[in-house]
Amino acid sequence: MKVGFIGLGIMGRPMALNLLKAGFDLTVWARREASMQPLLAAGAHGAESPAAVAGQVDVVISMVADAPDVEAVMLGERGVCHGARLGLVAVDMSTIAPDAARGIGWRLSGCGIDFVDAPVSGGEVGAIAGTLSIMAGGSAAAFARARPAFAAMGKNIVHVGESGAGQVAKAANQILTGVGVLAVAEALLFARKNGVDPAKVREAMLGGAAHSRILENHGQRMLDRQFKPGFKAWMHQKDMNIVMHAAHRLGLCLPASAAATQALNAMVGKGLGEEDSIAVLKVLESLTGELPLDGK
Repeated sequence: MKVGFIGLGIMGRPMALNLLKAGFDLTVWARREASMQPLLAAGAHGAESPAAVAGQVDVVISMVADAPDVEAVMLGERGVCHGARLGLVAVDMSTIAPDAARGIGWRLSGCGIDFVDAPVSGGEVGAIAGTLSIMAGGSAAAFARARPAFAAMGKNIVHVGESGAGQVAKAANQILTGVGVLAVAEALLFARKNGVDPAKVREAMLGGAAHSRILENHGQRMLDRQFKPGFKAWMHQKDMNIVMHAAHRLGLCLPASAAATQALNAMVGKGLGEEDSIAVLKVLESLTGELPLDGK
């Protein structure tokens, strides 16, 4: 199976490298030539446009920032739809709104292309290790054709349902991660402001009902003040806005999600959008008067 990959950023580059390591014949495209160089050096073929990628592969994958970017690479002037071979499966692994995914899938179907929305969870670490959780929406047949490629990039691979279902699962995932990161930051700050070592508090909580991967992984990074992004705050804000827009449309009350969204809004508003979302700890510290937002 020949695979194409479009979008070679923090997540896309290691995901594409894992496809190469698994032995796939890989063709890549990115807006910046420099982003393609590590893949070309590793043995991938380069293409001049998404349409050119689509003309050479059986499955084409996109990993870009937001719905307008997906539309551009899939349906734009030099998009996948203009170069697709018969029977192409197009997979988008970005995080976008479910309705946007359904709309893109419907438009691609008019070009004879099967579409799968397959957002991921696991961050840069999971992308590098090939251990991502992949949540897919689309027809069973299209999912089956894309699954060998998924297996090179992830470990937990679930066909959630029809078109858009993968993005619904990812939105639910972002509720848990957004609220969880905020909760861990609050707990560690609470411990420290009470004069207790937050590292010891975290150690104690890891052995009880409060244990979570967020407390284990992100909690340690907060203690170490390692705010280099594996997942940038502005991207998490974008994802939580997807949740809140859907909640508004459906008339859902999601108060914890709303609080996490506001905390991320504050991060971006204060110039912390390029840092990891765990830097929400800095926002809480600034509200206590303990740390200016330009502090470390």
